[in-house]
Amino acid sequence: MMRAVVFDVGETLIRDDRGWAMWADWLNVPRHTLSALVGAVVAQGRDNADALRLIRPDIDIAAERAAMEAAGVGEELSEVDLYPDVRPALAALREKGIRVVIAGNQTAHVGQLLQELDLPIDEIATSGEWGVAKPDPRFFARVLDLVATPPDETVYVGDHPANDIRPAKEAGLRVAHLRRGPWGHLWSGTGEAAGADWQIDSLHDLVRLAAL
Repeated sequence: MMRAVVFDVGETLIRDDRGWAMWADWLNVPRHTLSALVGAVVAQGRDNADALRLIRPDIDIAAERAAMEAAGVGEELSEVDLYPDVRPALAALREKGIRVVIAGNQTAHVGQLLQELDLPIDEIATSGEWGVAKPDPRFFARVLDLVATPPDETVYVGDHPANDIRPAKEAGLRVAHLRRGPWGHLWSGTGEAAGADWQIDSLHDLVRLAAL
């Protein structure tokens, strides 16, 4: 039984294109350069923020983000950043009586921007609000407190094996690995993703799984 579905954010619900483009412009490097560096660190299993550190080794990411906000070029989200299947799939899950929650490694500001999109969901939480981030087990303990459903009836959906699949499974949740974005495609069909209960190509697949 699937009583709750919890969604990662980046490359699960929203495209990260605009965010990386803003960082490239801010650091005054070609967008393609930063995109290639992100791909390189992802392939090495490193934190994607290491791409920024390759460009500027002494970078203070939090301070730079604050400076971007002050300059009026901070984090933004709008309808164009959502993948096309997000609204219809989330709405269909809720129509089935399934609790729909968003919980990912994002700033509190992104949490507010997600709220403003008025998605068909029950709750939104971010690591920035909680003060703990994936893959820390405490993050998934907070997830379970938030959804208030048994772990084996709660599905976590994400693209990243190290941040999503492994720690969610260790917390007792069921997991859907989404083949989307650089992480989802890179690790699809590999041992790193093998721990997932399902491999899916679209959020619409969840609606079909919920009907089984």
